[in-house]
Amino acid sequence: MRVVAIGGGHGLAMLLKAVGTYAGHTTAIVATGDDGGSSGRLRECIPMPAPGDLRRCIAAVSPNRELAEAMEHRFTDGDLAGHAVGNLVLAGLVDAGHDLVAAAAALSRWLGVDPEVMQVLPATDAPIDLVAETPEGTVRGQVEIEAAGRLVHIAVDPADPPVPAAATEALQQADQIVLGPGSFYTSVLAAAVVPGIQRAIAQRTGRYVFVANLQADETGVKDVDLAGHLRVLGLHDLTPDVVVTQRGGLPLGDVSTAAPEVRVVEADVDRPHGLAHDSDLLGAVLAGLA
Repeated sequence: MRVVAIGGGHGLAMLLKAVGTYAGHTTAIVATGDDGGSSGRLRECIPMPAPGDLRRCIAAVSPNRELAEAMEHRFTDGDLAGHAVGNLVLAGLVDAGHDLVAAAAALSRWLGVDPEVMQVLPATDAPIDLVAETPEGTVRGQVEIEAAGRLVHIAVDPADPPVPAAATEALQQADQIVLGPGSFYTSVLAAAVVPGIQRAIAQRTGRYVFVANLQADETGVKDVDLAGHLRVLGLHDLTPDVVVTQRGGLPLGDVSTAAPEVRVVEADVDRPHGLAHDSDLLGAVLAGLA
């Protein structure tokens, strides 16, 4: 079974572990619009997409835990303070003339990730910025977006950056496409609204599943229920076939009005403390939807 997982940050890293419990081959399509932290500083020096979420996902699926932990290490002093080792490796490969797709493949190979089982790809290998519309006007850049209040719409600039051919092919061949969880606007939508990714999802033949967050407390959707999330997905032409949500977690709202065609699956997919998804429980639910 071929599965494509889309998103960014810790949410996608967890999702890859969940999908890995049942998929024969997984493709991760990773958000690359971050302009803060280590990624933002590197982007000021090198014209490249943000490497941070790619690094995190590759490290998450690596069987070589010693090397993976080394890639996740962050310097604490001097000019390198705040930089993750893996970010510097990816930036170095790009600076040496590789595109980010090739750089991610090289890092994956060095960390022992089997390409017959898993590939990790950027949503685009061109530098992009996130651009969000708020009730007060336009906000540019992930850092500024995360500081904004309610968000209405998010897009990328340039408007239609190139998408890796391998990402388009994976979406076309996928038996299942899974979006989320994670920061709804700046990780989940940030990857999916790249127009080439958006178009490929619309042309899918496999089932498209959205995994809802356990609660809505992040940028743009604080206090928004599941129906509200589905409305936003619809505004971005990303309405799923199925949504998986924690039983008793995020309030449902009027889903039947917001997205009458979407099947809602309520299940126990959180860890005992209720603050994060359990990858094994989520994997079992997603496997049942395959």
